[in-house]
Amino acid sequence: MFFSADLLDEFASLWFQAPMVVSSRMQDLAISGMNGSTGGAAEIGQMITEKLSAAMESVMAVNTAMVKEGMIAVAALATGTCAGLSGASDRVAVAALKPYGSRVRANARRLSE
Repeated sequence: MFFSADLLDEFASLWFQAPMVVSSRMQDLAISGMNGSTGGAAEIGQMITEKLSAAMESVMAVNTAMVKEGMIAVAALATGTCAGLSGASDRVAVAALKPYGSRVRANARRLSE
């Protein structure tokens, strides 16, 4: 079974960069806790906001992708061809993972500076 390059890119982003982002955030939270600064609370608020917005964006993207794939399937059924049907599951999976992957990549850039 082969996956599309887009799907592998999103998986790789989550697999390799997400643990780095988590460890960087934990280190920053520990440092802010020892210093008594308020940066930790802001980071926690940002984490929660990012997760909720990524979840909502992912749901909307999956719904849109499913509608598009349904229209492709109906067109293929109407014309009697199988054109465009291959890779449908990969396209829906990419739509679901892309909001999370983009946030992980942005956080990795921000936290590595």
